[in-house]
Amino acid sequence: MSCPICGESTVPAFRPFCSKRCADIDLARWLKGSYSLPSEDEPDAGDLLPDPDPTLRRNH
Repeated sequence: MSCPICGESTVPAFRPFCSKRCADIDLARWLKGSYSLPSEDEPDAGDLLPDPDPTLRRNH
């Protein structure tokens, strides 16, 4: 089996990766959304609202 990031042979401790570095690269890609799939779902209602004006916030 080869590492999905760099193509080198895998190491049992980091399987399916060859090293901690490649495992960390993969994790970073997941966390920033690089592996997301396109969706045909309608956007959430909250995504359609404009950002609130911070000058209109009340101090509590």
